[in-house]
Amino acid sequence: METRLQKILSQWGIASRRQAEEMIRRSRVRVNGDVAHLGQKIDPQRDTITVDGKPVSAAERPALVYLLLHKPAGVVSTCYDPQNRKTVLDLLPPELRSSQAIHPVGRLDADSTGALILTNDGELTFWLTHPRHSIPKTYRVVVKGHPPQSVLQIWSQGVMLDGRKTRPAQVKLIERLADSSCLEIILKEGRNRQIRRVAQQLGYPVIKLHRTAIGLIQLQAPNQRRLREGEYRHLKESEIKFLQQIQVDSRLKI
Repeated sequence: METRLQKILSQWGIASRRQAEEMIRRSRVRVNGDVAHLGQKIDPQRDTITVDGKPVSAAERPALVYLLLHKPAGVVSTCYDPQNRKTVLDLLPPELRSSQAIHPVGRLDADSTGALILTNDGELTFWLTHPRHSIPKTYRVVVKGHPPQSVLQIWSQGVMLDGRKTRPAQVKLIERLADSSCLEIILKEGRNRQIRRVAQQLGYPVIKLHRTAIGLIQLQAPNQRRLREGEYRHLKESEIKFLQQIQVDSRLKI
């Protein structure tokens, strides 16, 4: 049965779907010797695929890896950076970094810290980053000033960004500091720099943004040592099952 090429590359653990699309755009992928094109459908039982001149197949798929990384500030959530900044892959040992197509699931901007999932499961990445998923992400955010409860209520109900209202969120005050406030924010969407942009729009710019959890996956899991900045751990079986259930639920919504 014919299937889109980028989906095949994702299923085989070569790259996430988005990365596979970029590889195809850059003419790095060939099918039966011809340069591939976006949207192309192939029969993996019949067609020969090469990436950078090397044949790839389902039989060569590496073992699936699921990691939780504590991303430090100043590190970008990509596999490659044209400005030569440190990437999240640079924090992994060579055996993970070089040969298993590991990539970040979603992003934290360079100035933010905290929980970030890394995997070579391209299909899981596709569904976890699909706009219809609603996996909650928990943040500790320090903002300038002292937003009153009325402002937090506006934030929680949704704010217009780029002509579209943000989804309802949980926003509560954790601690009032001398000239700033610490908030806990739980989102079920992840637009580009969403928390920073909303905070700026409401008049309380972000000083520090830290993600503490992705669903039930926490930087400081029960009975485990808290990950320090730059450290990673393999996800527990229960955490992997949680992500896979999100994948199943997302498919059912399409």
